[in-house]
Amino acid sequence: MEAESLRSKTEKSSMEQPNSSDAARVLRNRRKWRTISFTLIGVLVFIIILILILAFTVFKAKRPVTTIDDVSLRDLKFSVNLARLQVLLNATVDVDLSITNPNKVGFKFKDSNAELNYRGEQVGEVPIPAGKISADQTVPMNVTLTLMADRLISDAKFFSDVMSGELPLSTRTEIPGKVNVMNLFRIRVVSTSSCDFTVFLFNSSVGDQSCKYKTQF
Repeated sequence: MEAESLRSKTEKSSMEQPNSSDAARVLRNRRKWRTISFTLIGVLVFIIILILILAFTVFKAKRPVTTIDDVSLRDLKFSVNLARLQVLLNATVDVDLSITNPNKVGFKFKDSNAELNYRGEQVGEVPIPAGKISADQTVPMNVTLTLMADRLISDAKFFSDVMSGELPLSTRTEIPGKVNVMNLFRIRVVSTSSCDFTVFLFNSSVGDQSCKYKTQF
C-alpha cells in the first residue's frame, strides 16, 4: 500500500515537472518577443522623429526666387504718320532672368510663360519650358519677347506715348513648381516676378526699371 502511494506521488511529480518547465519556456519567449517589439517600436519612433526634424530644419522648404537680371531692347523700328495719326512700331525685348533654388532638394517647375504688357494689356508672350533645378543651384534663362504693335493701336494713350518718346512697358513671369522633401512631402510653389520699365524711343534704350518678386507656397 505504501509502495503504491509512493509510486503514485513519484509519477505525479514527474508529470508536474515538465509542465512547469514548459510554462517557464513560454514565459521566457513572451518576454523575448515583448522586448523585441518594444525595441522595434522605439527604433521606428526614433526614425519618424529624425525624419520630421530633418524635414523641418535641414530640408525645410524654402522659396525659389525668379529674378529678372536685365532687360534690353533690340531691333527697334518706329515711324509716325502725322497726317493719318498712325504709328508703325516693331520692337524686340530681351529679358535675362534667373531662377534660384535655395533648397537642399531639387525644384521641378512646369511649363509657363513670360509676358510683355503695355499699360496692363498683354502685347507679347513667349513660352518657358518645364525643367528641374538641382539643390542650391541658380539657372540663368534668356527669353525674347516681340512687341505685337497691332494690339497697341486701339489704346488711346499709345499715340501720345510715342510722341513723347517714352513707352511704358512691363514684363511678368509666373513659374509654378514643386519641392519634393525626402520623397515624403510635396510642396507646391509659385514664383512670380514683374518688372516695369520705360522704352526711350529716340535713343533706343531702356530705363526706369523697377522689379518686384514674390513666391507663394
